[in-house]
Amino acid sequence: MFKKVIRKQDNAYDCFVCGVENESGIKADFFEMEDDTVVGLAMAQSFHQSYPHTVHGGVSTALLDETIGRAIKPFEPDTWGVTLEITTKFKKPVPYGEQIIATARVTENGEKVYYGEGEILLSNGDVAVTASGVFYKMSVSRLEDAGAERGMMQPYVLETDPVEIDIPEMARVSRT
Repeated sequence: MFKKVIRKQDNAYDCFVCGVENESGIKADFFEMEDDTVVGLAMAQSFHQSYPHTVHGGVSTALLDETIGRAIKPFEPDTWGVTLEITTKFKKPVPYGEQIIATARVTENGEKVYYGEGEILLSNGDVAVTASGVFYKMSVSRLEDAGAERGMMQPYVLETDPVEIDIPEMARVSRT
């Protein structure tokens, strides 16, 4: 199912998940969609593996953590989600060397915290990993006051960025 991209979110230079120059990272890009969800697209490599041909669970968790952490931005553009708690469930192996699609949404939006959930989808629609969590709302200015480099997040808009993303229909969802 194709969904329209509303906006590409900023990337950092050296972040493990979104860093455009981090040679060990997964170089994920994040997009705000027409339905107020956030989609993360990444490409794990063989050095991100645990078992043969399988992305390490920590890498999958990191991608979902970042995607859910960014899910607040369509509603509060100057806010970042700081993880207070995250629960991850692994259902199927995530292969490396092919595009990984992570989707996330806010499920409850409070004054200081929000709750979110997300999943990593395989190209056939199977849900490989799910996560849910609680995130503290941190303003960009507060992050800078705490020592974050001003402008650490920058737009890296490319001609190849999608205007639509084909999100596989979740074929086999199990919340257990």
